Amino acid sequence: MNKICPSFDEAVADIPDGASIAMDSWAISATAQNLIAALKRKGTKDITVITHCFIPMIFSEESAVMPAVLLPQMKKLITPVVGIPHLGGVAFVEEYVKNGLEVEQTTIGTMSSRLYAGAARFGGFYNPVGVGTIIEEGKEKRVIDGQEYIFEKPIKPDYAFIRAHKADKLGNLVYKGVFRGDHPVMAMAAKFVIAEVDEIVEPGEIDAENVITAGIFVDRLVKIPDDGLGTDKKLKEVVYELYEIEPARKLMWG
Repeated sequence: MNKICPSFDEAVADIPDGASIAMDSWAISATAQNLIAALKRKGTKDITVITHCFIPMIFSEESAVMPAVLLPQMKKLITPVVGIPHLGGVAFVEEYVKNGLEVEQTTIGTMSSRLYAGAARFGGFYNPVGVGTIIEEGKEKRVIDGQEYIFEKPIKPDYAFIRAHKADKLGNLVYKGVFRGDHPVMAMAAKFVIAEVDEIVEPGEIDAENVITAGIFVDRLVKIPDDGLGTDKKLKEVVYELYEIEPARKLMWG
């Protein structure tokens, strides 16, 4: 199977309305920005986004794209973080919530564990995190050995957008630094995986000991062009913008 796709627009062309998509977003460099931008251009509707940090865009979309750009196309959000006080808090999603957007609040470790449960095909797990908070609302609770637990269901996304550093043509992935995050578990949990990478090499050029996500989990690859989002060139533009944007400067440096 040829897993290499010539463009990001072609890579997302068959994603249907109503799809659920997992995408890491702990850092700009570790986010599959080009795939997100392509999905925005496509206009896929009623999507569910599973991500770590959902904050308003504070950069021009020419230099960086984060999951929040998909807000007008979403029907549901699953995330540990909605908004940041320095950037206006949750105000940017309130209008969408009033118009029907469902927000499922979770915690960072719980989301990772739910993705792992989806990958391992577990039926769910009992978790002490969130007991006595809004996290437990509407969920089964159980006492085990005197400790209260919340039952958490697995997350099994239809798609995962992965940001890796290098791939071979079979889809074996290598990450760099913060790129790794929850990408490996997202790739295992999702039904269909699209990865954007800096470099694609021939099979055998990646040491098997360095492969983090095996090619069996990856369905489609797209190489990021030299001027693509997430490249060193674009990340430098983001740094320049941070110095110019007052809320971002306060957030980063106080």
